[in-house]
Amino acid sequence: MAGLLEQAKQFVSDTVASMAKPEATVTDVDLKGIDLGSVTYNAKVNVSNPYSTPIPIGEIRYVLKSSGSVIATGTVPDPGSLKGNGDTLLDVEIKVPHSVLVSLVKDIAVDWDIDYELQVNLVVDLPLIGDISIPVTSKGEVKLPSLTDFFT
Repeated sequence: MAGLLEQAKQFVSDTVASMAKPEATVTDVDLKGIDLGSVTYNAKVNVSNPYSTPIPIGEIRYVLKSSGSVIATGTVPDPGSLKGNGDTLLDVEIKVPHSVLVSLVKDIAVDWDIDYELQVNLVVDLPLIGDISIPVTSKGEVKLPSLTDFFT
């Protein structure tokens, strides 16, 4: 009996592992806004849902790093659902305090941008399976605001 139960567990595990899962990519990171305390960037994350039914997203967690240091972390609670059989473009707002930008002066001074690594983790609720995490990592550079950005 124990052998049969173990075979059933293995079958379910193999079936779930071979199922198509949503996939995500970071398509862009751009400057969104500037205020007295921080600079806000917007990351666009494209998520492909292979299922015909919409899938609710529980939350989006992100970590923004530069020069190996974490410069921003956060969570976007309940950002909506993924469209069935299609792509959904999600906007993830990232606030970076000005004080953190000052600590990156060596990287900034060279070319007035921040070389970054963005780690995004989407937590979605798949029916019958439960919560799964979709990790996405993107590297690139994002331009810092210039003086003209403050006055436009």
